[in-house]
Amino acid sequence: MRASVAGCRMSVGALLNGLLVSVVAALLWKYSKLSEHATLLEEELHMTQQSQEVSQARIDYHVALQALQEHGTRMVCSGKMHTDRICRFDYLCYCSEAEEFVFFHSNSSVMLPNLGSRRFQPALLDLSSVEDHNTQYFNFLELPAAALKFMPKPVFVPDVTLILNRFNPDNLMHVFHDDLLPAFYTMQQYSDLNDEARLVFMEGWGEGPHFDLYRLLSSKQPLLKEQLRNFGKLMCFTKSYVGLSKMTTWYQYGFVQPQGPKANILVSGNEIRQFARALMEKMNITKVDEPERDGGSAEDEKEKEKKDEYIVVFSRSTTRLILNEAELIMALAQEFEMRVVTVSLEEQSFPSIVQVISGASMLVSMHGAQLITSLFLPRGAVVVELFPFAVNPEQYTPYKTLASLPGMDLHYVSWRNMKEENTVTHPDRPWEQGGIAHLEKDEQVRILASKDVPRHLCCRNPEWLFRIYQDTLVDIPSFLEVLKEAMKARPNLKKTKVTSTVHPGRVRDPQCQTSVQTSNEAKLTVSWQIPWNLKYLKVREVKYEVWIQEQGENTYMPYILPQQNYTFSENIKPFTTYLVWVRCIFSKNLLGPFADVLMCRT
Repeated sequence: MRASVAGCRMSVGALLNGLLVSVVAALLWKYSKLSEHATLLEEELHMTQQSQEVSQARIDYHVALQALQEHGTRMVCSGKMHTDRICRFDYLCYCSEAEEFVFFHSNSSVMLPNLGSRRFQPALLDLSSVEDHNTQYFNFLELPAAALKFMPKPVFVPDVTLILNRFNPDNLMHVFHDDLLPAFYTMQQYSDLNDEARLVFMEGWGEGPHFDLYRLLSSKQPLLKEQLRNFGKLMCFTKSYVGLSKMTTWYQYGFVQPQGPKANILVSGNEIRQFARALMEKMNITKVDEPERDGGSAEDEKEKEKKDEYIVVFSRSTTRLILNEAELIMALAQEFEMRVVTVSLEEQSFPSIVQVISGASMLVSMHGAQLITSLFLPRGAVVVELFPFAVNPEQYTPYKTLASLPGMDLHYVSWRNMKEENTVTHPDRPWEQGGIAHLEKDEQVRILASKDVPRHLCCRNPEWLFRIYQDTLVDIPSFLEVLKEAMKARPNLKKTKVTSTVHPGRVRDPQCQTSVQTSNEAKLTVSWQIPWNLKYLKVREVKYEVWIQEQGENTYMPYILPQQNYTFSENIKPFTTYLVWVRCIFSKNLLGPFADVLMCRT
């Protein structure tokens, strides 16, 4: 009996001990879970704070992390080839240690286009607006979303971002042509790339001398590749666009063939001027307005306009100097009876230079990147580009091409130094400033004896660099002669009208009638109604183009006609079927679409 009671007491004690152990274990487990949860919360709070260091926009870190883990990265692109492709990503990540973008796969990931290995032939897209340059390619590595468990916690960028490469941010021409214009119109294509979007530059350059110009594109500070390291080892952009539109570029730099205008220019002066106006507003620059007429005589108005006109001369202080700049300025002032103002990138702020140029009648400068500021000139202004000895203006035409774009309405003229005695060379300078002392003696002798730089590829041709960095004594008589000829063709600046770029529509109700005169003669009459939009347009001259092709033949007969109907008899055969096309034309550049083909049987 006692043994039984003792056993019972032992069982109760063991039971109590077991319960106590279980309770303690449960408490310890719960504490560890609470501690783990607290650690996670603390980590998420830290990562949220890091994300908010990148952007002032608030983000729910837990929601963003869960979205990345469950849905992975999503990509949808526009464009058929890597040269015209722009891609939108959700949760595209960047590993600063590997210097690689990362696409995380999950069951919910989207990758359009899904190119497979073709994504590496040669790339998914170009990160800059310079087409198919092998230093500008973009691609990404791929990982399963499950790999996130073993990686550093990501920092999320909640801003909508535009990820791109600047091509050469040290050069003002490249800043505008390759970066600012393409970025501006890429942002116009997508509504969420607005003033609150953030630009991310991945080419690896520092800020450069013109970084304030990039700041004009967005209210948020752009991020450089090097800065991404400061925010963590893994950054994830919640929504980003990668790549730049190339539609606004007009010049190619000679990587494949010698430099010159692009074969297919898609931008007009209208888009360039809208961009210039937007930048001027960002810089708080008000464009010089036309003077209001006060009812005075035509002579008074003409005199007033003359007083308002002035010439701007770009002054350079280190290379490519105009050695007789003061004499040139005096000659301009006397010849054209205008004020002459000098501006300098080395000594003045960029907005102050634009303010002056935006009201000028003429801009005079040695060949150089500063001439890109001609896009701020008013309509009807003259662009005068000076070239050193042995440099052919016809081979280096970025600013001539810009001035000649339809709708820019600028008048371009070039002057070339033809006198070798009027040039000062610098053979002992560093090679990037035209020095040739590092070359073999025979090559130096050849370059010094050359009178014309041959056409060449980009970018380190020593003969080109040697000649373009010369200083020049401008021959005033030949310079003024060139200018006077240019000014004869220049319309009044204040009366210059915007060039029309409106195309005619289709001709309406085209018809044909035929008649057989004899066994060898027939007539074909074609008529049509004017395009619908023509009745709302003021067009100086309207013509119509008619193509006639005998069915089964490969050639056609073209006709340009002033009227809306015409009877053709020459080369028209009896009992023959003809195909006829008709369209309206305003000028050689303003052509309407052809109407539906007519089949006419004689």
